[in-house]
Amino acid sequence: MRPNTSILPLLLTLSLAAQNAAATSQHFREAPQFYNSPDCPSLCHHINQNKNDAPDSQNPKICSENAVHVAMTLDAAYLRGSLAAILSVLLHSSCPENVYFHFVAASTPAAHAFRLNLTVSKSFPYLNFRVYDFNHAAVAGLISTSIRAALDCPLNYARNYLADLLPQCVKTVVYLDSDLVLVDDIAKLAATPLGGLVLAAPEYCNANFTSYFTPTFWSNPSLSLTFEGRNACYFNTGVMVIDLQRWRDGDYTTKIVEWMELQKRMRIYELGSLPPFLLVFAGNIAPVDHRWNQHGLGGDNFRGLCRELHPGPVSLLHWSGKGKPWARLDASRPCPLDALWAPYDLLHTLYALES
Repeated sequence: MRPNTSILPLLLTLSLAAQNAAATSQHFREAPQFYNSPDCPSLCHHINQNKNDAPDSQNPKICSENAVHVAMTLDAAYLRGSLAAILSVLLHSSCPENVYFHFVAASTPAAHAFRLNLTVSKSFPYLNFRVYDFNHAAVAGLISTSIRAALDCPLNYARNYLADLLPQCVKTVVYLDSDLVLVDDIAKLAATPLGGLVLAAPEYCNANFTSYFTPTFWSNPSLSLTFEGRNACYFNTGVMVIDLQRWRDGDYTTKIVEWMELQKRMRIYELGSLPPFLLVFAGNIAPVDHRWNQHGLGGDNFRGLCRELHPGPVSLLHWSGKGKPWARLDASRPCPLDALWAPYDLLHTLYALES
C-alpha cells in the first residue's frame, strides 16, 4: 500500500529532525591538515569570477581555474559516511588544498544546515567548502515510492539541481555519494575528457537495462522508442563528472523533472532517482574506467548481503545498496570489505575487527 502523499512532507520533516538530533550526539575527531605537493598550482591565481555570481567574501578561491570541485549531499543520516569520504579524498590527493567541496543540505529544520556546517568545520578546520540549502519541497511532490524507503529521501534528488545551486563560475564538478571512499587522486577523475558530452561515469553494459523500467514503459510505443539509436547502458549516479556549463545550456534539470512528472502519472520505473538520469543520459555519456566505481559493496536493496570486489584495479570503493559499513561495524556484523572503510571513520568509536 502506498503512503498518503498528503502527509509525506510532514513525515520527511519529522525524519530529518530525528536524524539531526542523532547527529548532534555523535562526536567526530579532527582530521589532520593536508598540504599540497610543491608542484601544485595555487588557487590564488587564475580566478575567473562570473559576472552573474555574487562575490564570495569568505573564499574567492571557489572560482579558481586550478580548483578541483567536488559536490556531495550532507545530512545527519549519512554524515559519518560523508566525513569518511572527505578524509579519503584529501588523504589521496596530490593537491588537497586545491579541492573545493560543495555540500548540499536540506534547508529544514532551520538549524540543520548550520549544525552540519559546524561539524564539518570542526573535523576539517582547513577545508575549502560551502554548504548550500536545498528546499526539499521543490521535489517532494515529484518523488514516487521505490523499493527501499531510503531511496525516497528528497536529498537524493539534489544532484538534479547542482547546476542551479553552484556558482556559475564552477564549470565542472565531480559528484560523489556519501557511502564511498577514494584510494586514488580525485584530480585524475576530475580530468576525465568529456568530449563535448554533459556527463561521464563508468558504464555497466552487462546489467539488465530493461529491468529498471516497468512493463508500462516498454509496452508504450512512444516511450519504448526513448532509447532508439542509443547504446543505453546502466551507470551508477553515485560517481559522476558533470559539465555544469553544458548542463545549464541544455537545461537538463527540466528534462529530468519532466520524466519525474510522467512517472507520477503512469509509473514507468521503480528505483528512486536513478531512472530519470538513465532516461536522459544513458548511451550519451563519456566513459570512465570501472576502477572509479567499485559499486554494490552494500549488497542488494533488500538484504544487503556481503559482496566481493569486481575484478580489476580499484580507485574508489562504493557501498551502494542497503548495507552501510558503519552500520554493520556498529552491529558487530561487518562484511570483510568494511575493514577498508573503517580507517577513514572519524567517529570516536573503536572496532574489534577479526583478522
